[in-house]
Amino acid sequence: MSDTTETRVLRTTVQVDGETASYLTVERDGPAVLLLHGTYWSRVWLPVVARLADAGLRPLAVDLPGLGRSGGELTQETATVPALADWVARFASAVGIRGAVPVAGHDIGGAIAQHLLVHDRLEVSRLALVNSVTYDSWPAPHVARFRGPGATAEDVLAARRRAVTAALAGAATEQRVADYLAPWTDPRVRRSWTALAGAADSRYTLDLVPALRRSATPKLLLWGEDDAYEKVAYAERFAAEMPHTTLVRIPDADHIPTENAPGTIARTLIDFFTR
Repeated sequence: MSDTTETRVLRTTVQVDGETASYLTVERDGPAVLLLHGTYWSRVWLPVVARLADAGLRPLAVDLPGLGRSGGELTQETATVPALADWVARFASAVGIRGAVPVAGHDIGGAIAQHLLVHDRLEVSRLALVNSVTYDSWPAPHVARFRGPGATAEDVLAARRRAVTAALAGAATEQRVADYLAPWTDPRVRRSWTALAGAADSRYTLDLVPALRRSATPKLLLWGEDDAYEKVAYAERFAAEMPHTTLVRIPDADHIPTENAPGTIARTLIDFFTR
């Protein structure tokens, strides 16, 4: 992926904890919106970043430390949901976010977003979850198999290729799959990713359930209906149990619905974030 695109999206950096934090954004002022990834990287948000900016928002889709294009390297201790939530709060401070901010999370990024809301690491004004981990839905088997040592580079790359291809569903092309896989050619990123897999633990979302049931913060669920792991049944349960929650299903989409229906997802997020 190039540093800039025809849609005015750019990749830039800021220093967090003495390391480079890379993120996608636009050269435009507006209310900030934080976009968090999970077992992939900020590439999952690329299809909607320009659309959010065209609505007057300032999206920031950050790569977590050691992942995507960010510097540093995760360990099993720094890859936990609470540790990553603390890091996101420091990133928000570094880019000048003050006060309340809407947060959207995909995959494990959704667990981080939920943690930020419940534990006040950041003042979250609105919470959007896109095929997020919830309850005991995770870690998925294709991630959990890397929790122990011994995986080779070839193992990780082959597994990531299969996962990306399935997650993209009808949007999968050879070029798009290659874009998604690019960071994992770096051994440091592979080590960080296996640390993230090793730290994956559903107790981090299960522990949040009582507080989420009491939360009055508006919540939006955007869900690719064909996801075999973060199943839409989990989203239905979340929407039924958590107050002020709306569920929007995305048909014919798997785990990365931003690629299958970017227009629908962007419009829904814009309406939610600017309401």
